[in-house]
Amino acid sequence: MQRNLNQSPATGTETAAQAASFRQNAEGFAKIKDIIFLMLGHWKWFVLSLAVAFGAAYYYLQITPKVYTASAAILVKSDEKNSGSEDMLLDLGIKAQKVNITNEIMSMLTGSVADEITRRLQLNTEYYHPGTFHKAVAYGVELPVTVELPDLGQAESASFSLQLRKDSTIRISSMVLNDKALDGSLTFSMGKPVKTPLGIMTVKPSPYYREGFQDELTISRIPFSTASAQIRSSIDARQRNNRASIIDITYSDQSRTRAEDILSTLVAVYNENWIKDRNQVTASTTEFIKERLSIIESELGNVDSDISDYKSRNLVTDVSAMGGIALSQMNSSQEAGRELDNRVYMTKYLRNYLTDGMHEKEQLPANSGIDNPSIEAQIQAYNQLLLQRNNHLSISSEQNPLVMDIDQKLSTMKGSILGSLDNELTMLSTQKRAISSAQSQAVSKIAANPQQAKYLLSVERQQKVKESLYLFLLQKREENELSQAFTAYNTRLIEHPTASPVPVTPIPSRIMTFALIAGLFVPAGIIMLIESFNTAVRGRKDLQDLHAPFVGEIPLATQRKGKRRVAREVSDNRVVVKSGSRSIMNEAFRVVRTNLEFILGFDGGHHVVMLSSMNPGSGKTFTCANLSTALAIKGKKVIAVDLDLRRASLSAYVDNPAQGVSNYLSGQVADYHDVIVRLGELDVLPVGTIPPNPTELFFHPRFARMMEELKENYDYVILDCPPVEIVADAAIISRYAEMTLFIIRAHLMDRSFLADIENWYQERRYPNISVILNGTRSEFSHYGGSRYGYQRYGYHYGHYGEYTDSAEESEKRS
Repeated sequence: MQRNLNQSPATGTETAAQAASFRQNAEGFAKIKDIIFLMLGHWKWFVLSLAVAFGAAYYYLQITPKVYTASAAILVKSDEKNSGSEDMLLDLGIKAQKVNITNEIMSMLTGSVADEITRRLQLNTEYYHPGTFHKAVAYGVELPVTVELPDLGQAESASFSLQLRKDSTIRISSMVLNDKALDGSLTFSMGKPVKTPLGIMTVKPSPYYREGFQDELTISRIPFSTASAQIRSSIDARQRNNRASIIDITYSDQSRTRAEDILSTLVAVYNENWIKDRNQVTASTTEFIKERLSIIESELGNVDSDISDYKSRNLVTDVSAMGGIALSQMNSSQEAGRELDNRVYMTKYLRNYLTDGMHEKEQLPANSGIDNPSIEAQIQAYNQLLLQRNNHLSISSEQNPLVMDIDQKLSTMKGSILGSLDNELTMLSTQKRAISSAQSQAVSKIAANPQQAKYLLSVERQQKVKESLYLFLLQKREENELSQAFTAYNTRLIEHPTASPVPVTPIPSRIMTFALIAGLFVPAGIIMLIESFNTAVRGRKDLQDLHAPFVGEIPLATQRKGKRRVAREVSDNRVVVKSGSRSIMNEAFRVVRTNLEFILGFDGGHHVVMLSSMNPGSGKTFTCANLSTALAIKGKKVIAVDLDLRRASLSAYVDNPAQGVSNYLSGQVADYHDVIVRLGELDVLPVGTIPPNPTELFFHPRFARMMEELKENYDYVILDCPPVEIVADAAIISRYAEMTLFIIRAHLMDRSFLADIENWYQERRYPNISVILNGTRSEFSHYGGSRYGYQRYGYHYGHYGEYTDSAEESEKRS
């Protein structure tokens, strides 16, 4: 129990939240329902819009040529195994580019490819079969003949009609050249060149032509660049995915066969261009090898000449052998130099020995190493003669003539030896210089030998490199010539060009769906736009913020004209409320009557009710007459008083009598009872003569006395007053009324006036203000009809049918 008490506040909060949520959902649903009813209220617009939309869609499908899409797929081979030229470029140190799918796609979509396709298929000449709604393309099996116009330039355009006759003759007419119409027509035979205003023309039968074939064609020759541009813009090539080297190609055309042929030609032209490019690479490789061979051959000849000139210039045949020879020469020179030095030494020693006085009478050294036989012989002769002298001197003295003669000879021989020694020294000196020169040359040769070897080695190395490169290029030239003999395509057609069996445009289902959407949304948009600019009161919903009581709603009166039901305001001053009638209008006024009685009370007292409005033409008088009649049918004593002294609209219901309330108030009639007119079960007090001063009459004491008497004598006094915004009459009359009914005319009164009515109600400017909505137009109106109108009321009263005039009669009798 305690637990339930603790939970009760939460339960109450949840209930309030649920109620608020329910109200929000109900309001949202009501808005959606309002929009639906608004659209249903204009169902004829939707029917007309749908009819126009479907008609336009059907016409569009008829006049729009059917377009088919052909597709193909090619596999671009990867360069896992390079071609011969690329291998050679790699061998030569030149990097060959691999296949780039984007580049291949761009190469397919170039203008040169489109030009070649146009040229091969002659797509700048178009053939059509005339049709009811549009021309049909004639191509392939549908084309019986082809036309050649060799005199027309690539930039010129022309068109004409061609008729194939049963006798195989051709008739052309309706000729146009460069947008200029040409007069006349020609008839000629097929297959022969004919001179025409368009130039020489030859009409040739196609492979699908049959004898006796009759047909009519429209032939159009467009500029070549235009046709090529059309082909290029219609081709679409895309990589299937980033991981596959597959290119999907599509082309859209009115002819399925032509679309397939264009794709087939595109692939063929692309492959041919690829072969040309690849052969161009091979040719470029050949030219490159040729140029390099020429350069290397020239360089190799220069190297050979350089080696030959160097050897000739330096007398070098073999660097190693020449080095050995130079070394041997240097050794020999050194040995000869040492021998000469010894001989010079000995020669100088011997000369000094001769010239030295200490050894004057001594023997000269024999075998002194002078290596001069003449001097050796002189020394030997000198020594023998000296030996003779010494022999003579041992036995005689120096004064011995023989000794003296020998001394004389010795002196002469000594001088001769000295001369020979000097000559020998001179000769040895010359030899020594020669040997030194030879030794220097040998040393120079030995010193120059490494540089010569180094130079010759570098030059010979260049010779070997260039020779090997020369032989390599000769080999590659032969390989390149072999590879040029055959080059395979780099693509493989994995999906042959195939056109779709059904057109891709126009798509009937899509066009009809669009027509359905347009047929529904266009009128809906227009209705919503009109509704957004509509400032008039549209229905019951616009009155929901008024605090004044809502008495009821009067639909727009209708009448039949032939088979059409025409909605209109009743303007022929007739009372539509009839006893025993179950019409919508009768039910509406019964509802108003019931609500009025509910507001005024069922105490059986006497009531004065004034009817007014904000605008003229609001149906105030119509409502007054019919509401009064509805009260009278129920057995009440009712009088309707026409106090609109300026228009006298209510008086028109009783044929505008000459005398009435104005005559009474002005004193022309003594008793107002004399001017009361009977209208069925209802009394009507008309205006009578239209007075010049209506407002002043309402201040006359007779008016107050009349109102008091009428209230005493009648159950209901219904006052038809002028609009409140026009004159002040309604404000004056309101002093005698206990209730004011404002008649609001739907689609007439501006919604801004509702604020005035609300202010008057709050300020109590008029007694017991209540409102009646008049002139609801459609049974499916957004603000009336099924939402607030009396189709429901009529159905309700008719179906449950208990509240009818029989009940009213019984109420009367009671």
